[in-house]
Amino acid sequence: MSKAAKVVAALKVEELTERQARGEHKRLADEIGHHDKLYHEKDAPEISDADYDKLRQRLKAIEAKFPQLVDMFSPTQRVAPTPTTAFTKVTHRRPMLSLDNAFTDEELQGFLDRVRRGLERETDLTPDAEIAFSCEAKIDGLSISLRYENGEFVQGATRGDGTTGEDVTANLKTIKDIPQKLKGKGVPSSLDVRGEVYMERKAFLELNERQVAAGEKAYVNPRNTAAGSLRQLDPEITAERPLRFFAYAWGEAEPRSWKTHSEYLKMLKEWGFKTNPLTRLCRTGDAVRAFYRKIGEERPDLPYDIDGVVYKVDRIDWQERLGFVSRAPRWAIAHKFPAEQARTRLNGINIQVGRTGALTPVAELEPVNVGGVVVARATLHNADEIERLDVRVGDMVTIQRAGDVIPQVLGFVPEERPKSARKYHFPTHCPCPLKTEVKAGEGGVVRRCSGGLECPFQQVERLRYFVSRNCFDIEGLGGTHIENFFEDGLLKTPADIFRLRDKEREIRKREGWGDLSVRNLLAAIDARRTISLDRFINALGIPLIGEATAKILAQEYGDADVWLTEMLKAARERKKAPDDVKKEKAAAEVGESYGRLCNVEQIGVTTADAMCAFFGEGHTVDIIKDLLKQLTVEAVKRRVVAADAPLKDKIVVFTGELSTMTRDAAKARAEELGAKVTDSVSKKTSLVVVGENAGSKARKAAELGVQTLTEEEWAKLSA
Repeated sequence: MSKAAKVVAALKVEELTERQARGEHKRLADEIGHHDKLYHEKDAPEISDADYDKLRQRLKAIEAKFPQLVDMFSPTQRVAPTPTTAFTKVTHRRPMLSLDNAFTDEELQGFLDRVRRGLERETDLTPDAEIAFSCEAKIDGLSISLRYENGEFVQGATRGDGTTGEDVTANLKTIKDIPQKLKGKGVPSSLDVRGEVYMERKAFLELNERQVAAGEKAYVNPRNTAAGSLRQLDPEITAERPLRFFAYAWGEAEPRSWKTHSEYLKMLKEWGFKTNPLTRLCRTGDAVRAFYRKIGEERPDLPYDIDGVVYKVDRIDWQERLGFVSRAPRWAIAHKFPAEQARTRLNGINIQVGRTGALTPVAELEPVNVGGVVVARATLHNADEIERLDVRVGDMVTIQRAGDVIPQVLGFVPEERPKSARKYHFPTHCPCPLKTEVKAGEGGVVRRCSGGLECPFQQVERLRYFVSRNCFDIEGLGGTHIENFFEDGLLKTPADIFRLRDKEREIRKREGWGDLSVRNLLAAIDARRTISLDRFINALGIPLIGEATAKILAQEYGDADVWLTEMLKAARERKKAPDDVKKEKAAAEVGESYGRLCNVEQIGVTTADAMCAFFGEGHTVDIIKDLLKQLTVEAVKRRVVAADAPLKDKIVVFTGELSTMTRDAAKARAEELGAKVTDSVSKKTSLVVVGENAGSKARKAAELGVQTLTEEEWAKLSA
């Protein structure tokens, strides 16, 4: 974010000019869209629910003051990102809308007042008449719609974007709480039952214990684990997960016999569904608030996670009179809980070293219960964050589970700071046995061990990365196994993984390793002795090189030997050129190989320099050459573009959600037509294909004057 944007973001909404509000509106829409995609599609949120809600609140406040900024692409006008293409799409017969939120008692009262005014206007309700609300705990899970025809379960789908979801019927059939055939009276011939798939805390902890015991990575939280479990392509994996289901709403229901929401909940139980036992009917505002406080007090002791309370007008005819506004009903609201916080003692600060050598400080805490989870460690991010918070060993600190997920230190309690509290001094040398010097990176925020691959901490983390899913994807060789094998000398470098067959007897003697598990591990390793060049490059953990860039490099150089030779030449050329000359001269003048590397799409000088530094270390090259002796790295068939290809030498970027084709299919078609497909928009970009919910890339294209095409226009061009 630029300095100007930061200034605007710090202003109160009432202080904004229309021009400032327009820029802030775009920034917030982009940021919310980014977090929506992480939450709904990848089940991997990176900010807390509370922080996300603040973004939406500010956006709504801006739109309230500047209604001319509201358009169909605003996050306030939609539910969630369009679903991914891993599952068949399902169009909901009635939209699955989300709820507006209340965070304060004043906002709750505002909702109650709006409901009363609306009913007085639309019905014969008198000012002193009673309005009953069905009040329910808001389960923190994944929203699902279940389709029943003549009482038989025929289809289940995720919420998706509210209009279109993903067909996860096979996975839902593995959940015991979901009846396959409804029993009892009054079952509609066509019925959509809606509710929440979730995982209880105890089951989540037990699942994590099994993960760790198997040497796999622990899951983050019950909500994401439940969502990820339900979206497995293999239903047998879903069946192994302890998923539960609460029913609480309906979509289409023909014929419908119930007249109140509370009556419907009773019928759900008669039909065989589980409903939340905490649901209550409240007839006054005071009763509603009392219920919220009661549930908040009981929250830590509940067997599942909740993040608020939902209030719904009980009478269905009144719901229909009140109707909807944009993405949410006027007759319901979610009253969110504040983020869970607690105080505890900071006993120490330890340093973790990542695969790139980055040093991350971790707070060691006196164990404390935060929202039903015992927290003993929390991240302090970096040296600057410690300085900003001024936390010291011995302090009483306030911690929060961000989004009820990631523990973070908010600050210290001044009045409880002991005289013995010690100011923390960030280490100048890595805590690894080598004690190599720590150096600040560009900007000084991240500090790294300078030991490179000789640092044992980095070696372990790089080995973990090497076997991960997007790299060599070696099943059965999880993080814990890597660490244990490393500590006991069974492996030190990636090549040692492929020499583990020579140590089969030694592995069999280890606790937890039987004949079958050893055979499976060795078979999984052998299956990866042939690997594509892009996966090989990605697995090396080269700074600034990820999966997408690895594919581009593989396409550029084609062959592992050619690629390695060119990287070594580029590193030598880069090393010979004095720094002042390198700044003044073009990349090609530094050297032919260095210039070629800098001109690869999405590389540039910064990334090229990082790669040259990586290949400038002798021991790194020895490790790679040793690894190549164990493998067959498949050469990439270079694309031969016909001279008359319609998009020859054009650079194409796809942004937003495509509805008629997958992103991969669109990229493949563009390449068939001779184009180079990249992920970022620059002056070199020839055209940008803009799908739904497009964000900053579309705006950048407009700013740079780059041609843009709709999905329909792209389809005609590429036909």
